[in-house]
Amino acid sequence: MSKLEPDFTIGIEEEYLLVDTETLALARAPEALMEACKAELDEQVSPEFLQCQIEIGTHVCKGVASAREDLRHLRRVVADKARDHGLAPIAAACHPFSDWKAQHHTDKQRYNELSRDLGGVARRLLICGMHVHVGLPDEEDRVDIVNQLTYFLPHLLALSASSPYWQGEDTGLASYRLTIFDNLPRTGLPPKFWSWAEYERTVTALVDLDLIEDASKIWWDLRPSAKFPTIEARICDVSPRIDTALTIAAIIQSLTRMLWRLKGRNQRWRVYDNVLIAENRWMAQRYGINGGLVDFGRREIVPLADLVDEFIDLLSEDAEALGCLPELESARRIIAEGTSADRQRRVFADAVEAELSRKEALDEVVRHLIAEFHEGL
Repeated sequence: MSKLEPDFTIGIEEEYLLVDTETLALARAPEALMEACKAELDEQVSPEFLQCQIEIGTHVCKGVASAREDLRHLRRVVADKARDHGLAPIAAACHPFSDWKAQHHTDKQRYNELSRDLGGVARRLLICGMHVHVGLPDEEDRVDIVNQLTYFLPHLLALSASSPYWQGEDTGLASYRLTIFDNLPRTGLPPKFWSWAEYERTVTALVDLDLIEDASKIWWDLRPSAKFPTIEARICDVSPRIDTALTIAAIIQSLTRMLWRLKGRNQRWRVYDNVLIAENRWMAQRYGINGGLVDFGRREIVPLADLVDEFIDLLSEDAEALGCLPELESARRIIAEGTSADRQRRVFADAVEAELSRKEALDEVVRHLIAEFHEGL
């Protein structure tokens, strides 16, 4: 008897930065703002590590269409409530000019302990990501598919890149966020585990040694979720445009189904050493969609435009079955219009060409990010 196909449900978590609508600098979220958001969104919204951040999470969604409605509602409520306090959310992985040294972490036990345990490293966590969960009830499937899906993490990072600026400087990177996050322990590409029992033994060893409380303190780019029967892709920068977020969610959901489907045919994606995948991860971090990635089967660097076309061909069957083919095909829009990192740089360059000062040009980038947050809402 063939194995019953999972539903491949999805959930999306996003972290936003809050900016003052006049100064465009980061601002603390007042308690009244959190209370207003919670009154309407309940457990779907929470404070983040820094007081200038806010986190949302969709319900468990059957597919991308229902995730779109939920995410649109969450973004709209956060934007509306923030406006009442002279604030606006932006969904960018780093603020273009605000200084991390001027920020304060949220006074909450979890975050107080995090600040204590991580020391000065924690203070620089002025970064925002997007996490996508895909439901896989079988534990062995989770471990096996994490091993295979790791190959595609650089592709997801390249498409999501939204953090070219840090403290008012162009870093030269498409995703500067990862340079900050990688300073934490238990980050980066996930190690290979060949059974659920092996994974559990590793987590248990860390817990028994009092190095971590539980698996939620393991922050790999991709992991079996600590709370849900899902795999959780964590490598992506948060996306200013909701359409980009949903395209990336569709890719992750379709990849998961494709790999599960191959497994049912006694086939699999080749598992490469993390040393090789790390090279693609760096190229995505540095260049976004503009530098290409290595196709290790062909042993050559392939432009992202070609890889996206291959993605769509590879995953169309799965995306159609999951009802997210239009979102998958929208990956071509990212190639055509550039990532958020590309668009932010264009806004800055246009402002400089219009003879605005550097500070004024960076302000224009923030205004652009505010506008993109509201697209499609």
